[in-house]
Amino acid sequence: DGSLAPSAGNVSITPNERVGRLHQDQFAFEKFSVLDTVIMGHQELWQVKAERDRIYNLPEMSDEDGMKVAELEIAFAEMDGYTAESRAGELLIGVGIPVEQHDGPMSNIAPGWKLRVLLAQALFSDPDVLLLDEPTNNLDINTIRWLEDVLNARNSTMVIISHDRHFLNSVCTHMADVDYGEIRLYPGNYDQYMAAATLARAQLLADNAKKQAQLDDLQQFVARFSANASKAKQATSRAKQMEKKIQLNEVKASSRVHPYIRFNQDKQLYRLALELKGLSKAYDDLVLFRNLELHVEVGERVAILGPNGAGKTTLLRCLMNEIAADSGTVKWSENVNIGYFAQDHAADFEEDLNLLDWMTQWRQPKDDEQWVRGVLGQLLFSGDDIKKSVRKISGGEQGRMLFGKLMLQRPNILVMDEPTNHLDMESIESLNLALEKFPGTLFFVSHDREFVSSLATR
Repeated sequence: DGSLAPSAGNVSITPNERVGRLHQDQFAFEKFSVLDTVIMGHQELWQVKAERDRIYNLPEMSDEDGMKVAELEIAFAEMDGYTAESRAGELLIGVGIPVEQHDGPMSNIAPGWKLRVLLAQALFSDPDVLLLDEPTNNLDINTIRWLEDVLNARNSTMVIISHDRHFLNSVCTHMADVDYGEIRLYPGNYDQYMAAATLARAQLLADNAKKQAQLDDLQQFVARFSANASKAKQATSRAKQMEKKIQLNEVKASSRVHPYIRFNQDKQLYRLALELKGLSKAYDDLVLFRNLELHVEVGERVAILGPNGAGKTTLLRCLMNEIAADSGTVKWSENVNIGYFAQDHAADFEEDLNLLDWMTQWRQPKDDEQWVRGVLGQLLFSGDDIKKSVRKISGGEQGRMLFGKLMLQRPNILVMDEPTNHLDMESIESLNLALEKFPGTLFFVSHDREFVSSLATR
């Protein structure tokens, strides 16, 4: 988008084409109204509107100002400026921002919801080129579906970064694979790309294996005639000619590495894992759930779904006794060992410990330091990494550290709130597989539809 200069090469965009992008700095528009923030997605329109409003707000308007504002009015009309607020409002409703917040300042919008406003901003100008970096972050399933419909109805050229497999399958026509130190473009959606990329690499390796067998045969051919001086020279010459024709393909090492995640349980539970009776929770007049009844048998995988603000996290926190329900009871099976992955886990990393010391806190008596180091290695933390402070690791690294904690805990029940947030595709796939193989009971909240559909039994 021009905000960063390339080290080499150049980027060219057809003249007069509009580029829209999803801003990642969600606090950049705090002093502007929500509607104005969206309209700013069309830079030309916003500049005309701002200058037009400035002139109209002058105490006195000169003849020159009058002529200028007349020109601005024409430009404003040509860009559909008179419908700008209604169009911006429709987009805001689409991303879930209520009408009563549209005229208020961005500073009044909750952090997770500011990104929704910025998504509406990126879409507002109906750009020719649309750059979207993780557009589904902080969106619930219904809003993601709305976004898919909006994008599929547009004719823009789009460049999208996302770890939402279902979203990529629904929206993308090509996949650009950044790996092996280069970018390769594959036609099709994510699933089609994965099949094609896997097949291409398998064919490359098979071709190399065939060529290596031919080279081995040549070496044996030369060895057979090595005792005969006259024939040895002839055989060696022929072998060299053949070797020039048989060139092994370069097989670069992939930068894509999957962590190894497995959740085992120390104690097996039987029959009923959880029973909820008459569970209710409200904040003032907002009722999140009322008289909730639930019986969950051992081994079930329960997905808790709903729009943002419906009370999914609150329900999990009630199950974990982090907050009290207004009424009702939560009854876990005897001998439960609950592993909990909270959506907001900043508090887990407040203490200034290195990765090894942090993970060592969670080991069982039978786990020695070598075992803990092994778990860190499985989660892709090298010998140098484990000396780093947990305060300086990324969101994705925090997620992997928490998975390590749960691996050491060996729970028979897992309670997970948005565990795929901040993870790369390889970590999501590894977590997905680990939970499929988990023999215990799982309760989880997720907006990743592939993740939900592959795991949930109810």
